[in-house]
Amino acid sequence: MKRMSFEPPTDHYDTKIESIDEQICELMAHRKERSNNNPGFPTKQLISKWSIKYHFYEDFLNSVFSHFLNEEIYRPDIEPKGFLRNIPVLKSFEKDNIFYSVTFVRQFKNASVVHFNIDKEVFDEELPIQEHTFFDLSIEGKGTNYDCQNNFGGGSGGHHSFTFTVSPALPDDFSNIKLIFKEYKVPYQKLTGFEVVIKMDD
Repeated sequence: MKRMSFEPPTDHYDTKIESIDEQICELMAHRKERSNNNPGFPTKQLISKWSIKYHFYEDFLNSVFSHFLNEEIYRPDIEPKGFLRNIPVLKSFEKDNIFYSVTFVRQFKNASVVHFNIDKEVFDEELPIQEHTFFDLSIEGKGTNYDCQNNFGGGSGGHHSFTFTVSPALPDDFSNIKLIFKEYKVPYQKLTGFEVVIKMDD
């Protein structure tokens, strides 16, 4: 899913606050480093105290601190280029009558695209209370650090599919490659604790 380019909401900028804005960026970087990029979220009591002390609306502060949890979604998109081949995988995992599968990987010169499917039997009585969750992908194997971007996906009824762009490209030999799909809930990517592990060389 390609993100739209950002357009500033106004052409005006008061240069007298430039040094303050840079200090804000410096403080955000310091906050990220000190928390080991896992800051959590301020308590309601802290939000209330700061809103009074610094004259901000509580919902505004809630919004500001929520954005700190979503930095990863603003990473530049990886655009696969130079299609090479499709590599069949046909690996699966099943739990509670839900069938999870990786059917194939689409190989490009600079990236790979992993196709992840979820299939279940859906009964009419489940539809009103059906809860949608999503998955993130991480990859273990061969000492390479892979960047995995969720392109999201879609589906209906009992079938959903997701694609993930992986950079650099996976090797054609999948020996020792492990795909780990971790389930989370939106909007703040709260992990549910459930994960699907696909060992590519089994």
